[in-house]
Amino acid sequence: MHISTKCSIAIHCLIFISEYGETQKVTSELLSLSTGSNPVTIRNIVSELKKEGILSVRFGTGGTTLSCPLEEITLYRICSAIEPDFLGKLIGIHTMPSPLCPVGKNIHSVLDVSYEKIRKDLQGSLQNISMKDIVDKYHDL
Repeated sequence: MHISTKCSIAIHCLIFISEYGETQKVTSELLSLSTGSNPVTIRNIVSELKKEGILSVRFGTGGTTLSCPLEEITLYRICSAIEPDFLGKLIGIHTMPSPLCPVGKNIHSVLDVSYEKIRKDLQGSLQNISMKDIVDKYHDL
């Protein structure tokens, strides 16, 4: 199964921005230092989160802040913003089973039912975890 590391980087950035975005100028360079990621990767993530309405970026002097309350930012919303088809890519199915084999010709239909349930369960779980939950856990540490 696969959820990109970019989603973890995005969550890291969102925690940082929620902690410091109102009191200091949070730039891609600063987020890059905190995450250990390339500034271009950070700018791409920030751009996707901005399109989703999660972040605001000040023009000119720069700086990134949250555009909505932490309660409204779910893990599903973050992952969907960063990788729109992440649930579709979650579980791979081999592409060339033999159509001459009784198992091979039906395997996609059989697996699709089970894998769709897994995708829906994961989607529900991700929708039930907000950045507020994550930031609260951060404060508890």
